[in-house]
Amino acid sequence: MICGETMSAVNITSDLLHRQIRDKRALGFQRQYHVADPFIKRLGLEAELQGHSGCVNCLEWNEQGDLLASGSDDQHVIVWDPFRHKKLITMHTGHAANIFSVKFLPHSGDRILVTGAADTKVHVHDLTAKETIHMFSDHTNRVKRIATAPMWPNTFWSAAEDGLIRQYDLRESSKRSEVLIDLTEYCGQLIEAKCLAVNPRDNNYLAVGANGPFVRLYDIRMIHNHRKSMCQNPSAGVHTFCERRKPIPDGAGQYYVAGHLPVKLPDYNNRLRVLVATYVTFSPDGTELLVNMGGEQVYLFDLMFKQRPYTFLLPKKCQTSSEVQNGKTTNGVTNGIHLPASQLRFSDSKYSSSCDLPPHLERIKQQANDAFARQQWTQAIQLYSLGIHEASRNAMLYGNRAAAYMKRKWDGDHYDALRDCVKALSLNPSHLKAHFRLARCLFELKYVAEALECLDDFKGKFPEQAHSSACDALDKDIKAALFAKTDTSEDKKGSSSIRFHNFSRKESILEDEIVLRERSFDYKHRYCGHCNTTTDIKEANFFGSKGQYIVSGSDDGSFFIWEKETTNLVRILQGDESIVNCLQPHPSYCFLATSGIDPVVRLWNPRPESERENGRVVQDMEGAAQANQRRMNADPLEVMLLNMGYRITGLSSRGPEGSDEEDSSEGQVQCRTS
Repeated sequence: MICGETMSAVNITSDLLHRQIRDKRALGFQRQYHVADPFIKRLGLEAELQGHSGCVNCLEWNEQGDLLASGSDDQHVIVWDPFRHKKLITMHTGHAANIFSVKFLPHSGDRILVTGAADTKVHVHDLTAKETIHMFSDHTNRVKRIATAPMWPNTFWSAAEDGLIRQYDLRESSKRSEVLIDLTEYCGQLIEAKCLAVNPRDNNYLAVGANGPFVRLYDIRMIHNHRKSMCQNPSAGVHTFCERRKPIPDGAGQYYVAGHLPVKLPDYNNRLRVLVATYVTFSPDGTELLVNMGGEQVYLFDLMFKQRPYTFLLPKKCQTSSEVQNGKTTNGVTNGIHLPASQLRFSDSKYSSSCDLPPHLERIKQQANDAFARQQWTQAIQLYSLGIHEASRNAMLYGNRAAAYMKRKWDGDHYDALRDCVKALSLNPSHLKAHFRLARCLFELKYVAEALECLDDFKGKFPEQAHSSACDALDKDIKAALFAKTDTSEDKKGSSSIRFHNFSRKESILEDEIVLRERSFDYKHRYCGHCNTTTDIKEANFFGSKGQYIVSGSDDGSFFIWEKETTNLVRILQGDESIVNCLQPHPSYCFLATSGIDPVVRLWNPRPESERENGRVVQDMEGAAQANQRRMNADPLEVMLLNMGYRITGLSSRGPEGSDEEDSSEGQVQCRTS
């Protein structure tokens, strides 16, 4: 692996010496070495902490990492010494239902603990006195998450299923909180806030996850300043019948969404498959946002280099060819060549990206091609991703990975294939296979009219392929789909916002909300393999001081570890008899705490090389990932029976059966790799 090679290539002896001589080098040493590939490969179970009598729903390290707090269905909080595996404090919280969130209040000397629970209450506890010192009853539905911020030591926030984000200041009052964000004003009464997180580098930014595919990022400072100005200038609050006073000012909110999900939502709803953000968290440097999307995958959003969804839904008048150059709009925001299909005639400038790869990458590409030939799609994708990580301007690697995505057909694969095709064409406008695959992806993603335009453009650009069996087959499929379409609102052609309107009829969405959804940004990376459909508290986290790895729990009782940049799955460990919900990495060591349905907290760290075989390692990672994909797409009744312990034929067998052969007759334009 790349990480292991990098670690072995540096002079660790020299770094150790400098760490001893210069104390300020210690942090840099820790960031570089404390979570590295050799340690991930040896990660195993160290201990099980027993003390709870119900599911353990939340875990929290203190800032120093020498205390671990856990909250449970048994309504108790336990504070542990994780290194001696001992209970230090056991305390009944006063809650009358399951505890879902526990947080140490910053700068309180680890003395103050905040909990939120299913009884709609938020409680503040003094651990030294072992008593509850504040009880807040402002929410009207289950409290799912608490968030704190180092910059505001007496302040914290809560997210609840009443759709409200509340802010608490312990200096002002022990009995009251204020509503910071009311999602119901924008989305109707059915919206439920599920999770929230404060940016660790800039505590003014708050991320909120709710039911639905959108994740919201708010500027707390702008919201407060807006409300202060409204109070200080009463005339500003005067508004006519047609003019609504905005609780959140323009520019204070920004939305993020995986570009394919809004269009997929009606299909998911029809199959009773719920999309809900079950966890959000920021990277250690605050530049990235990680989201565990219930009913789907784990997504990473880049907050610095934002990109628009690759939707191909803009009306022709929205952008001219002069406004789009090399995938960027004139405002400098990368938008993934946010074009209607009629503008897919990419620049005919000479292909400048080198096709030549260094020998070690050429070997990786050949290994990927061999895996593709063996129909090992996931292995091929991972190998192509390794190559792309080092050669990010090689069009052939993107085109080949797109072909593997199209063959594998997991949730979101056709959208990732579309992204790869667009990238390949931006690097090499003459990439024949990428252009044809792009038309196929558009068709599979139900952008039928755009797929026809893209295919017509392909025929004009490559006339020798115009009458190939592949073109004829795709043309026939597209025209059949167009003929079947009605002239109702299902027709996506020419409407840039239709993808944001496909929501439940019961929802009453304001125009402001629609605008924010239309302006949402797309993801940078997607992590596949786990299953998140059964619980709505399942976490995903960064692992390592630089966030080098991504970890997530799963409904199959395992937790998954991916390399962040390549998105490759590197380790699966069995963490629970039923479901792993919580994963909280230690703030400075290669040390991980997990919990789930079992009434225990499990601690994981790198095991000695002399230790016997780790029995909790899942060896067949690809088989486990495939089973989880089938599980996510299973009938809800089957999933319920599976969770009750029944065996369901097909949910544990090897290899999914493809439901459609989108490229079985491609003729000269084969979907096989280049």
